Amino acid sequence: MSEPFVSLSNLTLSYGDTVAVPALDLDVVEGELIALLGPSGCGKTTTMRAIAGLLSPTSGRISIDGRDVTRVAANKRGIGLVFQSYALFPHLSAFENVAFGLRLQKLPEAEIRSRTEAGIATVGLAGFEGRKPAEMSGGQQQRLALARSLVMEPKVLLLDEPLSNLDARLRLEMRTELQRVQKKTGVTMVFVTHDQAEALALADRIVLMKDGKIEQLGTPHELYAEPATAFAAEFMGFENIFRAEGGNLVSDHGQMPLGFAAAAPMLAWRPSGVVVGEGPFRGTVSASSFAGGHREYVIETPLGPIKADAPIESAEVPLGESVAFDLPETTARALAA
Repeated sequence: MSEPFVSLSNLTLSYGDTVAVPALDLDVVEGELIALLGPSGCGKTTTMRAIAGLLSPTSGRISIDGRDVTRVAANKRGIGLVFQSYALFPHLSAFENVAFGLRLQKLPEAEIRSRTEAGIATVGLAGFEGRKPAEMSGGQQQRLALARSLVMEPKVLLLDEPLSNLDARLRLEMRTELQRVQKKTGVTMVFVTHDQAEALALADRIVLMKDGKIEQLGTPHELYAEPATAFAAEFMGFENIFRAEGGNLVSDHGQMPLGFAAAAPMLAWRPSGVVVGEGPFRGTVSASSFAGGHREYVIETPLGPIKADAPIESAEVPLGESVAFDLPETTARALAA
């Protein structure tokens, strides 16, 4: 990997006596889009706030572009921030929202105009310069907030759950827009999200966090296809996770014969990896829902509930009926204990 552009070394972050992030080490390459992913309370936003200079570390070091910024004020770090709430000025036009930071720097008017117009064009809002935020859609406001940060030419752009307030269609559009802008500008981005789909779609690498620590770090493909732990597997969609003991699958509910030699102390299956309608096991359908291209089932078994997806073309199994199913070796993911 290239030399780190952003480096967190033995970083410990606390709120009073509560340690939120203990001794974190993370390197981000210049031009990389990296996602901090995890559930609420895992430390991802706390880590981002420390990079931004909004939270002072208890110990450790933060460097950006080779410069130690651990004790440097937030406005001296060359950081851009895009918030979940956009934080636009409602009384200012789109142009003046984007130009605001440049005016604070007392740049020449010609430079302010050229950089503002270029920033607005970069995010695809040319022609909207005169509109107020209230006259723009959520996606347009998000792009405006992005342009406002980009015109400051930050070394690092931090985005804190920026898509969570958008509807499903706009989220998809903004994912594409963020990727396009990032590749066009080459700015290093750190993206905080709890949404696995966003992280998989956007990031060059994903930092999956749990209890303030890095649970797994890798490419989207590595985290999706090769989760290393039970937590990582469950978070990335392997919803059926069981212990493998003495030739059986074992859970807190009971056990079932495995049928093949387990390669690890735990095995996991995505719902799409469970075969419905054939196989050596039987269970009772306790829930069924239409999900477009497939049907989602919950099957009650000796192991407890198992989630399974079946092709929509297959015969629907009514609620309360017994159904055959299989947990194939070919779709199992071996996990560490």
